[in-house]
Amino acid sequence: MIHSVRFTAVLDTNVIYPVIIRDILFWFAHYDLFTPKWSDHIFDEWKRVMMEKGVSETDANKRIQKANEVFPDALVHNYQSLIDFLELPDKDDRHVLAAAIKINANIIVTNNLKDFPVEYLQSFSLNVKTADDFLTDIIDLNPDQAVAAFKEMVMNKKNPKQDEFAVLNQLRNVGMRDTANYLHAIL
Repeated sequence: MIHSVRFTAVLDTNVIYPVIIRDILFWFAHYDLFTPKWSDHIFDEWKRVMMEKGVSETDANKRIQKANEVFPDALVHNYQSLIDFLELPDKDDRHVLAAAIKINANIIVTNNLKDFPVEYLQSFSLNVKTADDFLTDIIDLNPDQAVAAFKEMVMNKKNPKQDEFAVLNQLRNVGMRDTANYLHAIL
């Protein structure tokens, strides 16, 4: 069940970027709805994507540093030795699975489900979900806390300032339709 900080999720790069998905995941984690985890490999990919999208290296490093400051226990260490022993359709995703195995995570949150075969992950007592499915599960189990986290996230949107409906539309535009619709229904 996804209902506490004891529930641990490794966040793949593709749910840390785009910004709006990262924001809602981080706000839900801030409200103790789950414990986020990541690795240097994941953040190296995130930095590369940010720079490809026009973010300066300095700003990319600041974002990474800020995430690690806000969630000081999120960074997984000593997982690298597992990478070469794992088999996934895309060998470049093995580091995500290795980090998840190392910390006995409950789930990998990724929007590349095809690269994480369910049966193989289950052999490590792991599950995989898209960010949209993961967040709707959290909302379903913790609607009051989820709404509070969402509202605070919206209040903190300053560049540009946005209302709840604009943020919900942003979520819909990045494929987070179920999350946006669920939040909209319970606001």
